[in-house]
Amino acid sequence: MKKLLSIVLTLALTGALLAGCAAKPAPEPTIPADIAAAPAEPAAPANEPTELIVFAAASLTETLSAIAEQYKAVAPEVTLRFNFDSSGTLKTQIEEGADCDLFLSAAPKQMNALADISLIAENTRVDLLENKVVLTVPEGNPKGIASFDDLAERLPAGGILLAMGNSDVPVGQYTQKIFAYYNLDESALAASGVLTYGGNVKEVTTQVTEAAADCGVVYATDAFSAGLSAVDEATAEMCGQVIYPAAVTASSAHAGEAAAFLTYLQSAEAAVIFESVGFTSLTK
Repeated sequence: MKKLLSIVLTLALTGALLAGCAAKPAPEPTIPADIAAAPAEPAAPANEPTELIVFAAASLTETLSAIAEQYKAVAPEVTLRFNFDSSGTLKTQIEEGADCDLFLSAAPKQMNALADISLIAENTRVDLLENKVVLTVPEGNPKGIASFDDLAERLPAGGILLAMGNSDVPVGQYTQKIFAYYNLDESALAASGVLTYGGNVKEVTTQVTEAAADCGVVYATDAFSAGLSAVDEATAEMCGQVIYPAAVTASSAHAGEAAAFLTYLQSAEAAVIFESVGFTSLTK
């Protein structure tokens, strides 16, 4: 009996020891202190969709539309929305508070006016392009107009209708300089009925394309895009250089994205498109 009791006690003690071993928890893995203290790495933020509003001179319509397609591969999250019109009209809209991220003018005058009242972001302005002013004629040149010299001689006598931009439109202002070069009186010419006007360069180009005018003063790039013949090109002495400045606006809601697009407009890739229609890139 004592022997049996001894066996039972031995078995019980052995079971208790085995149970104690089974209940012992596994050791926790040791994490180095520098790793344990480090914050979790944040996920890279996805590029947010952005709409850029670009105000641009009407003479940039074809080139900027083509560049916008090209830019999709560079910044797929950016949508470009263009407002094309005369630089004077666009300047007024910006002054009146219109939403605009980037302004491209066909002349320094309009950009200067906005800079004077602090509507252009500092250190963003660049002289982007140079254009030329040309005398263009409808298909077949019915009046046989040969040059600016020829026009200046024949226009006061009547019999020729010249299309030009309004006085608040850069191409109209360049035309006025050409009148001054030849000592032509615009008011007298207008009173005699030999001038017709357009609100922007596209309207002037259309009048010549449709032969509603016998000739017109437009940019070389617009004549090219419209398939019109240019019979003469104005010199810098006649009307000065035709410089297109560009700048981010002070009120831009997306100044960083606007600056990035402006940088792209200065690239060799954009220059290929600009120069294909007759612009000279000043920044590549």
